[in-house]
Amino acid sequence: MVKTPDILCIGSVLWDVIGRASVHMQVGTDVPGRITRLPGGVAMNIAMTLRRFGLTPAILTAIGRDAEGEELIAEAERMGLVCQYAYRSDDLPTDVYMAVEGANGLIAAIADAHSLEAAGDRILAPLADGRLGSASAPYSGLVALDGNLTTDLLRDIARSPLFAAADLRVAPASPGKAERLLALMDHPTATLYVNLEEASRLCQSHFTDSATAAAAMIARGAHRVLVTDGGRAASEATGESVITLAPPKVLVTRVTGAGDTFMAAHIVAEARGANREEALFKALDAAATYVSGEVPK
Repeated sequence: MVKTPDILCIGSVLWDVIGRASVHMQVGTDVPGRITRLPGGVAMNIAMTLRRFGLTPAILTAIGRDAEGEELIAEAERMGLVCQYAYRSDDLPTDVYMAVEGANGLIAAIADAHSLEAAGDRILAPLADGRLGSASAPYSGLVALDGNLTTDLLRDIARSPLFAAADLRVAPASPGKAERLLALMDHPTATLYVNLEEASRLCQSHFTDSATAAAAMIARGAHRVLVTDGGRAASEATGESVITLAPPKVLVTRVTGAGDTFMAAHIVAEARGANREEALFKALDAAATYVSGEVPK
């Protein structure tokens, strides 16, 4: 049976290989811990969280036809994600992300999203060929974009009639890729989800709090922005005002995927009618629950 998606998640869908240790770590540390392999990637993390909250997301991404890709598709379908629109490549391997985390947070990470970058606009074909929309009848629902897409592709999306009617929700893949979002900074329907470091890079400045960062991004042309700052206060800003809330204080046991959980929870809250303050509160609460090791609901 073909499922109708509530939201499109466009970007990185891959395997997360995460090594975690319960002690503080530094460069060169060699300690016992646990290594896991789970479905990941910004678009995938957002999609999985949206699914837990009751929505039906579709993933638009590049996934190889190798063994890893077949496993990844099977796992995504088992979780209830719509995978029929994913671009399946015969010659590109399935992407992978590798990270090491200690009690003091993320130590290092490498994201190998080369297949997604090589696939380019082929992942957007369902939005143009009538399956999800076309230039004359563009998709008008929610779209979650991630910064693993190339700068050129993000620029194309910013100008494309295929996205003219969409409610765009945009997240960088990492601080190192934050500047890719400049292509969408002034898009009239885009909401940008960034952390304090990413906001600083986008504005070529240094901010010490989320409210100042959010206001600066609006001043630089952003339609709407949410800025998080770890365990400190987060802010949401539009051209009208800035609101700021502090997250619940919890014991942090993991960090990879926290920002994606925040974004997904915020999208769901607004889809269910929450106002700005309620949506920000629910997103912070879900992210805090996630980093504490529990599964947000």
